[in-house]
Amino acid sequence: MIIDGTNLILGRASAFIAKQALMGEQVDLVNCEKMVITGTKKNVIAKYKRKKIMGVPSKGPYQPRRPDMFVKKVIRGMLPYKQFKGRQALQKVKCHIGSPEDIKGESKSIKKAEVDKVPNLKYICIEIVCKELGWQK
Repeated sequence: MIIDGTNLILGRASAFIAKQALMGEQVDLVNCEKMVITGTKKNVIAKYKRKKIMGVPSKGPYQPRRPDMFVKKVIRGMLPYKQFKGRQALQKVKCHIGSPEDIKGESKSIKKAEVDKVPNLKYICIEIVCKELGWQK
């Protein structure tokens, strides 16, 4: 299954992807840098900057800067990744920046997770959040 992440709400899409992976489906998420996080720009960036400086650099916790790893960590949080079935499901999920040439097939979107369905919603793109955290293209 190939899912296009353009204008999808991160939490809703991640829950759907995690459920599909637990059922044994191979999921490829393309354009994950174009997904969005709901909330004001100031609050979202402050939350993730706080997570980044928490802990000790040698021990963690670590906050990824790349959009594909950022999204994969959110999906991991929705899986029982400390159990065998969760680790197997996480291996079935692949996140990609942009749309790679080697992935063939028709990508589809998730209707319930589209940002257009929710009126008057403030949101910020994951690409902007990752740039604030230090990601350089």
